[in-house]
Amino acid sequence: MNDPGDDVEDVEDSADGADVDALTALADEVRSWIDAAERVVVLAGAGISTDSGIADFRGPNGVWTRNPEAEKRATLQYYMSDPQVRRDSWRYRLEHPTWSAEPNAGHRALVALEQRGKLDTLVTQNIDGLHHAAGSSPAKVVEVHGTMREVVCMSCGERAPMERALERVRAGEDDPDCRTCGGILKSATISFGQNLVVEDLQRAGDAARRCDLLLAVGSTLSVYPVADMVPVARMAGARVVIVNGSETAMDHHADAMLRGSISELLPHIVRG
Repeated sequence: MNDPGDDVEDVEDSADGADVDALTALADEVRSWIDAAERVVVLAGAGISTDSGIADFRGPNGVWTRNPEAEKRATLQYYMSDPQVRRDSWRYRLEHPTWSAEPNAGHRALVALEQRGKLDTLVTQNIDGLHHAAGSSPAKVVEVHGTMREVVCMSCGERAPMERALERVRAGEDDPDCRTCGGILKSATISFGQNLVVEDLQRAGDAARRCDLLLAVGSTLSVYPVADMVPVARMAGARVVIVNGSETAMDHHADAMLRGSISELLPHIVRG
């Protein structure tokens, strides 16, 4: 296995024919690594869902890049203290593209990887539920940032399908509360300022330590502690492959970096 550094392979997809040929050659090499691997762990970020019509957050056209104020909706302090932020959040949830989105070829490629018996664990930073919709086994998926397909009461902890709360919003409630205790309802996602689930972090860390190949897909790899999966896997002796449309914070740890369309690259490198 190569050490990270100057010999790391990095080919960017472009209109230049030589670059495209080099990208194809590198993708073929990565495919051979996956064929030889026994325990592949995938770390998926928002970039895998962009081809399903769901914008990422920190990319060049990301939700927070275009509108920094939108980040308040994902910050627990603002959400809990400001009714206007909650009202804005419910309107945003009502119109969110997730409800009409379908899994794309990237999601389906990870299902194929699981069906081949290669996938150990799929750790996703996404809250859209598209991995489940594509057919990934729930037992294999760790949703470290929660899911927007459920709501949770911040007082009593009761959970319910998101659609029930959205029906109330459509009926005229702009900030629906918990019908059991009257507490504030929030999507069952992990907001800034909110603790991650310890068991999920433990599963992610354990998976990184036991894998022989870590495949990081569609993530800037800048959100901790989940991004630590990359150096942890590397230190444990695993190969690291990054598939993303742009540079990431962990490129220096990678054995190979594939730049281009995730929904085109993933099916190529995981097929048997």
